[in-house]
Amino acid sequence: MGYDLLKRALNARVADVLPEPTPLDRATNLSERLGHTVLLKREDLTPVFSFKLRGAYNRITALTPSELARGVIAASAGNHAQGVAFAALRLGIRCRIVMPRTTPSIKVAAVRRLGAQIDLAGDSYSDAAELCAELARSTGAVSIPPYDDIDVIAGQGTIGLEILRQAPRDFGSIFVPIGGGGLVSGIAAVVKELRPQVRIIGVHAASSDAMQRSLREKRRVRLDRVGIFADGVAVKQVGELTFDLCQRYLDDIVVVSTDEICAAIQDAFEDTRTVLEPAGALSVAGVKRAHAAGALAPGPVVAIASGANVPFAKLGYVAERAEVGQLREAILVVTIPEVPGAFLDFCRVIGDRSVTEFNYRLGSRAAADVFLGVEVTSADELRTLARLFEAKGYRCDDLTHDDLAKTHVRHMVGGRSASAKDEVLYSFEFPERPGALLEFLTSLGARWNISLFHYRNHGSAFGRVLCGLEVPAREHGELIAALDALGYPYEAETQSPAARLLLG
Repeated sequence: MGYDLLKRALNARVADVLPEPTPLDRATNLSERLGHTVLLKREDLTPVFSFKLRGAYNRITALTPSELARGVIAASAGNHAQGVAFAALRLGIRCRIVMPRTTPSIKVAAVRRLGAQIDLAGDSYSDAAELCAELARSTGAVSIPPYDDIDVIAGQGTIGLEILRQAPRDFGSIFVPIGGGGLVSGIAAVVKELRPQVRIIGVHAASSDAMQRSLREKRRVRLDRVGIFADGVAVKQVGELTFDLCQRYLDDIVVVSTDEICAAIQDAFEDTRTVLEPAGALSVAGVKRAHAAGALAPGPVVAIASGANVPFAKLGYVAERAEVGQLREAILVVTIPEVPGAFLDFCRVIGDRSVTEFNYRLGSRAAADVFLGVEVTSADELRTLARLFEAKGYRCDDLTHDDLAKTHVRHMVGGRSASAKDEVLYSFEFPERPGALLEFLTSLGARWNISLFHYRNHGSAFGRVLCGLEVPAREHGELIAALDALGYPYEAETQSPAARLLLG
């Protein structure tokens, strides 16, 4: 199928709302650290702090007068909603946005300020999309898709045109975040038409890798669940058009972790003094991952800073995880003898290294497990420290990349209980909205005693719970059936290293 996206992008109406190209800024600090020029395409500086305005406006301006008179509707948990609402306000047409009830209040308020009617429905984007389709049929409003639409893709493709005009002639690659695929498809199709030697690299969050799996299996794969941290790319299934375009034009995909995303947010802040949202920092994380693997193409590299709509409540979590993502902090559990003077000897091994966290509680008279956060400068320094502990006769477990340790257990050290019998541990995610925690506990029921409970929320759409239950072995099958019936994603954690060392 021929899409002629270059022609469509050249004729896109984006200049109506973005009369000047967004800047292409050198990330000075990051470039010096990597020894490779990194340029940030600042889509966080549009009027809605996201690239989504381009595709939404271009799609709406393509409507006929009779379609414009019917108004527009869209389902979105954030940036697409703001782009559609801004475009509708600019064009003076009616706009209705359907958002999940879990949408952060900052994004709901932003859409409301743009004059859109808002419907809150369900706990996920899928729930909102279902209601949006029903309302479009019953009201006649024109639905504006977030990514799987040729005019939306062409609008995003204008970023590629701007980069080709702004970047040095010898630049070698563009790193682009991937959710549903609209942004990467538009940029790739345009750039490859004009400069085929430039490499287009997509970047996935590890828990939302629908495009990578689809390309690998040569069909559109639908994920059972997606991660909640980088909500801007949390898409279970990519679009038909975007999948086809990525098959044609995408050179590679890099997958990054939550810690790497948090570190990239810090990198971008240090260079721009702007706080990117997690999805907005994906490209920076991807550049760093590729550089570490020795996979960067020659010449300057462009990273799309795709958005900056981040809830303030999320920033504490970002800062907490960024140090690990930069490998500036290591998380260790060191087992030492429970004898007088052992604690002092342990501290002497640490020496003058900066300790970021230190948690300890008497667990037994035989040995003590110390939860240690310590600043390091490299993986080599971490290995050296571990060898020092082992030379002293201490057991040292590295939990730097253990998500359970960083999300829950570091806040619960000393949580062992000699009274807990037949204890099993599970982690859960449930939609974060008023009353959700009570609903979760009610759904869990009272058959088994809760022996441990830890809940954390960081301004995300979903809360995270670690729960301990006293369940006799003969009842484990009944427990699994009950957990499946809850309808909440869950993982068994009883045998995880962090749980065994510090909670078992």
